[in-house]
Amino acid sequence: MTRRYMTDMITFADTDVVVVGAGSVGLSCAYELNKNPSVNVAIIEQSVSPGGGAWLGGQLFSAMVVRKPAHRFLDELHIAYDEQDDYVVIKHPALFTSTIMSKLLVRPNVKLFNAVAAEDLIVKSGRVAGVVTNWTLVSMNHDTQSCMDPNVMGAKVVVSSCGHDGPFGATGVKRLRSIGMINTVPGMKSLDMNMAEDPIVRHTREVVPGMIVTGMKVAEIDGAPQNGKD
Repeated sequence: MTRRYMTDMITFADTDVVVVGAGSVGLSCAYELNKNPSVNVAIIEQSVSPGGGAWLGGQLFSAMVVRKPAHRFLDELHIAYDEQDDYVVIKHPALFTSTIMSKLLVRPNVKLFNAVAAEDLIVKSGRVAGVVTNWTLVSMNHDTQSCMDPNVMGAKVVVSSCGHDGPFGATGVKRLRSIGMINTVPGMKSLDMNMAEDPIVRHTREVVPGMIVTGMKVAEIDGAPQNGKD
């Protein structure tokens, strides 16, 4: 276990893409990227369990509603659903999460580092060039221990798909503002799923050189309504 993990750390210490946040958006992004076998993708997830909020439906209900035309992605993954007018319903969100992970994580060019927090960004010559990482349990105890140094992971591109602000929001757009790379972060407006999802998809983009925002990070930087989940 130790040898394999340390080998993965060395392999992905300087990689093509780092995806921060293994919720539905981060996993879907990594899935699309891994279609190119020459692109190495590291996924950073602060929780022990990847999937973010996609293990459950809204308000702990055990169903997942997906607005069309996103059902085409479910068809590609061979996930069954009930057809409705302008949306589909998956029997349980865990079906989506487990299916996409089973297809993604077997790929040789993808590595999930779970229980790892992204504590900060690496910025070189005005470009985001990677992330500063630490094991989540270490990050949670910085105030109780002295000098617990982080690790670093260089990347050509960092994708911030962190969803809701968590205890380690350094990789999100607020960190870009605090170091002067962007001017304002209006923050997400109130919940409006029907209004939120199309702009989030349409405005997923590179906000500064080397960093792409997607999911709720788009709503944060644009002041758009939140959609409840990535």
